[in-house]
Amino acid sequence: MAKLNQILAIEKGKKTQLHKEITELHRATQKNQLMTGHHKTFAPKEEGGETFPDDRQHVQHRASEVIEQVTERLSTLMDVTATKDWANCTARADVVVDGDVFLSDVPVTYLLFLEKELTDLHTFVSKVVELDPAEQWTADPNSGLFRSDPVTTHKTKKVQRAVVLYDATEHHPAQTQMITDDVVIGHWTTVKFSGALPRPVKKRMLDRIGTLQDAVKFARVQANSMEAADQRFGAKVLKYVFGDPA
Repeated sequence: MAKLNQILAIEKGKKTQLHKEITELHRATQKNQLMTGHHKTFAPKEEGGETFPDDRQHVQHRASEVIEQVTERLSTLMDVTATKDWANCTARADVVVDGDVFLSDVPVTYLLFLEKELTDLHTFVSKVVELDPAEQWTADPNSGLFRSDPVTTHKTKKVQRAVVLYDATEHHPAQTQMITDDVVIGHWTTVKFSGALPRPVKKRMLDRIGTLQDAVKFARVQANSMEAADQRFGAKVLKYVFGDPA
């Protein structure tokens, strides 16, 4: 069991490093181009027709994996701070969610910390890229991503042909003109992939954060009206917020 002065000695450096890593993960989830991809394949209209190579764009970040990394780092940060606060103050209160004690006998200093982290967590979740509602998405068990229904589009090629403007006569040759037609030579079939969050999952997370924020604020008011062992609350808080993001 660590002493309070040992916890204080490591807390500042650990907090700075973890917040830096969380910020980098936060930025990654705000870039749609990093969380979406596609695989386009081309089929010529006629056998032996012109072909084109597949077009691929890989998904670089999955919301579920980023959330796991954020959970790991935030859990560590929450637990280190909790250990310090439990040893450092006596003002405590229960955090009650839906009538049940969710976190018991919590120091006021940790309640203040938790309020800030939940605010940041709300910002993080609110900016995570959502699945495009214009597409029909299904979970792909092979890749762990979401995939859209295939969409087929035409591939055309410009082909010139002669058009007779005036037929030939006894005294004048025929007059022609070259025109260009767009001729369908095949079809692209596109399947999109995404590591973004479904909108209902994201809304559920935000609702849970809001519920926790209200409960923590109420507990802080109670603790402020009242006159170190290791603590492990981070994993429980984040599991409640994120649940299963898939």
